[in-house]
Amino acid sequence: MLRPSFSTESIPRVSKERLQKILATLGYGSRRTIEGWISAGEVKLNGETAQLGSVAGPGDVIDLRGQKITVPEEGLVRRVLIYHKPEGEITSTSDPEGRPTVFGSLPPIRQGRWITVGRLDFNTSGLLLVTNDGELANRLMHPSHQIERTYAVRVLGGLSEEQIRQLTTEVMLEDGPAHFDQLVEAGGTGANKWYHVTLREGRNREIRRMIDAVEGTVSRLIRISYAGIALPPRLKPGRAQDLPPDIEDQLVRLVGLRPETRRKVLDVDAQRRALKPYRARSQAPAPKVRTETTAGDVKKPFAAALKAKPPARGATNAEPNIGGTTSRSTLSRRKPATKSPTKSGSKPIGNPGRKPPRGRS
Repeated sequence: MLRPSFSTESIPRVSKERLQKILATLGYGSRRTIEGWISAGEVKLNGETAQLGSVAGPGDVIDLRGQKITVPEEGLVRRVLIYHKPEGEITSTSDPEGRPTVFGSLPPIRQGRWITVGRLDFNTSGLLLVTNDGELANRLMHPSHQIERTYAVRVLGGLSEEQIRQLTTEVMLEDGPAHFDQLVEAGGTGANKWYHVTLREGRNREIRRMIDAVEGTVSRLIRISYAGIALPPRLKPGRAQDLPPDIEDQLVRLVGLRPETRRKVLDVDAQRRALKPYRARSQAPAPKVRTETTAGDVKKPFAAALKAKPPARGATNAEPNIGGTTSRSTLSRRKPATKSPTKSGSKPIGNPGRKPPRGRS
């Protein structure tokens, strides 16, 4: 059964909106997919077969392929999380093999459900954006928006100049050609070498397949940036934190949506989440972390910090520098920022022990 995901942006209290916009924002699919269902007569509005121009408002009942959906009386607030996915979790809501999912580590949501922006493989870790806004998630994933993704990749034995040339020019995969927009060395000695690679699409296991196509071997893969938003250095694996409102607004504008007007009551809830981190019941109390903030730090967003320091000499398995904060101008689909990282005062939130939601992400 299709599951909803609510947002304020498209559903105010009094105005009416086109059905495809409402259903896309609620997380039932992309606008194009929903338009296809409407054209095929699979959508009804208040008992009548809907048309592409049909509009609905609060209290109206939509029948989507046999499922009843009541348009909310009141707009609900969009949320966007940064989640630090560890290795050993899948990004599906359930798994026949019983493996843990990222949804088991996310905080509770009062309205709608969590939707992951893209996926990370079982053995890939790093930044995963999660939202309850289906339209935002669809746009961030759509190839037409050319959203940059940057990864730290560790390659056994490193890459030769010829391999680098092929990877940044064109590599033929079974599902078509692919290339990295950027590939830079990021340290490492001995058997393992780190690289930062940037691309603007998200095909299944694409980075591993590309390096395998030039006879290289990936031994570690970490996503460190998505749409110019970097993985915060203090955010531990398995923990999540809300994206600051001003950076959320920039992210929304990046894909052609308009920022919402937030209700004060939920702004208070956001402040409480920042003050008291969520954690799983099975986890020990989170240690107190000393933070240092200044007047300038308070307003600084999470953004790409791609000038990573190389691992210490001789430390072949050392972790790359994968997070930081820079100026607002870095939130762009064109060029990730290269400013030096600064400290972030945001505190993470984690799993409250609730069961993961059902449905497809």
